[in-house]
Amino acid sequence: MATPAQELDIPTLTLEDGSFARRLERTMQLPADTWLARTLFGYSVWRYDDVTAVLRDKRWHSAAGRIPELMGITDERFLSRQRVSILSAEGDMHLRLRRLVAPAFSPRSADRLRPFMRDVVNGLVDKVAAAGRADVAVDICEPYPIPIICELLGAPKSDWQLFSRWANDILEVFSIDMADKLDLIVRSQDELDEYTRQLIAERRSKPADDLLTDLIAAEEAGDRLDTDELVMMVNAVIIGGTDTTRNQLGCALGLFAEHPQQWALLAERPELAQRAVEETMRYFGAVRGTIRFASDDIEYRDVLFPKGTFISVSTAAANRDATAFSEPDVFDITAHHGDQPHLTFGSGIHYCLGQALARAELQEALPLLARRVPNLQLDGPTTWKPDGVGIFGPASMPVSFDAGH
Repeated sequence: MATPAQELDIPTLTLEDGSFARRLERTMQLPADTWLARTLFGYSVWRYDDVTAVLRDKRWHSAAGRIPELMGITDERFLSRQRVSILSAEGDMHLRLRRLVAPAFSPRSADRLRPFMRDVVNGLVDKVAAAGRADVAVDICEPYPIPIICELLGAPKSDWQLFSRWANDILEVFSIDMADKLDLIVRSQDELDEYTRQLIAERRSKPADDLLTDLIAAEEAGDRLDTDELVMMVNAVIIGGTDTTRNQLGCALGLFAEHPQQWALLAERPELAQRAVEETMRYFGAVRGTIRFASDDIEYRDVLFPKGTFISVSTAAANRDATAFSEPDVFDITAHHGDQPHLTFGSGIHYCLGQALARAELQEALPLLARRVPNLQLDGPTTWKPDGVGIFGPASMPVSFDAGH
């Protein structure tokens, strides 16, 4: 008979344990037979098999749509505006949306942007190459994704700055002081929605070779996305495709600065780009975990989790699980980890829809940067973004490198 989770004698993980790195270290040091802990919101799992099991169990629903609740937001004006997104939809609704839009997010769709990605990276490096110094978080990582998202959606270059501002404002929903920024978030959401509706109307009458046209044309058995759903998808692309990429690139560059031989190897062998991306995401993923809640009473490993229970899954810890990866604490872009995928993109029905685009962006950026920014070294303290946000990365990362490349 399953034991109710609340009756278990298990460890508690608290914010008082310090930084995320410290909490991760403490989690990894728990006894091998310990797989569950209490947290501020509910419970946590971190072993690779448990994380995978929760992510693949459709009874554990995404808590993405309940972030305001978890952050203590009670403003009805804000809460009443929240709509179902593909990031938080479940069941038949999620299945329908995913089925309709998946072809538009294929690897082939991402591949057509690769030359543009290289142009963007080269343009950013051109501004700092002669100096041999830069704040890579600010000068390269921060501005990298927006032109690509705009090109993906078919937005003109003249609107890049607008998109950058909207993306930064809307992404405040993940900040620890979200409650103080509701007006800013709402205003930017409204502006982006209005812009997107105009762009949709334009694409309906004048199709182009871009994601928005593909989404408008997406059809299965006569079923299509309506305008509200198209607007939702554009929001999801911006939320899912902006902060993740810039932070993952920043995490990767910090990692390579600490492993100069690996950086030199990537410059020498750009064909390692694909493996380098997977290894950086395994070793130091910008998305360190996610939260699920029980849509019904769930029994797992002889434990009963009542309906409504929140459970956080630590993909960062699972990616360092010695039962899943050989030498998990060694960073090596030549390593083979068999068929065992890292979990930074998640698993199950909410596996990252934009993973092909994210992989392409990183695969193009890293080897190009390794060649043009040789002898990469940290040149001062890195300032990391607040620990409370869901996506982690550097806010500032001063570096030096050999100039003139």
